[in-house]
Amino acid sequence: MNAAIPFSAQLINLFASVILLLAFAMLAQRRVMALVNLFALQGLTLCLSTLVVAVTTGQTHLYWSAGLTLLLKALLLPWILHRLIRRLQVKWEVESLINIPATMLVGIALVIIAFNVTQPISELSSTISRGTLGIALASVMLAFLMMITRTKAIPQVVGFLAMENGLFLAATSATYGMPMVVELGIALDVLIGVIILGVFFFQIRDQFDSLDIRHMEKLKDN
Repeated sequence: MNAAIPFSAQLINLFASVILLLAFAMLAQRRVMALVNLFALQGLTLCLSTLVVAVTTGQTHLYWSAGLTLLLKALLLPWILHRLIRRLQVKWEVESLINIPATMLVGIALVIIAFNVTQPISELSSTISRGTLGIALASVMLAFLMMITRTKAIPQVVGFLAMENGLFLAATSATYGMPMVVELGIALDVLIGVIILGVFFFQIRDQFDSLDIRHMEKLKDN
């Protein structure tokens, strides 16, 4: 008879499942503010998952990773995005190139592909969080799907940030995270990137009176 799954592993799997559900919720969300709030909730869930892995395995650098995730993904970046949305006077529109039901069906297909691709890798891993590798890859693919199906700049940036969440979950699942120097470098790059994109948003809005990136095609004609 197989040994029972440890409670900590069940808790990690639960948090990973919540992250995946939030990825689907972000994929279906039409309101910009609610989309940013879902991203913040996903960051908080990722922080809790990392914290459980840290407590279970004794990997001290994961405590720093959890704190960095809480500060950056659940607090600072959502705050910056909220300020940008208010300054840009974006209401609630989130336009998609394909309708939401079709997007969700594509998302389900991507989840199936992700679990089939990662199953052999999960069996070779010896980490307590190896069962979440499929969810991590599925979250990355769903975030990428959100990026390519949205026409407005802010939802695309949120999709990019959500993809980084999935990559971080994958690193934690496979190897108990990345070295702290690497994580700090990535966090700094993401923060600077969001600030630069915020300036870019204002330039788009001033030029085209809209945040629809399809207007950028007009620059080619000029």
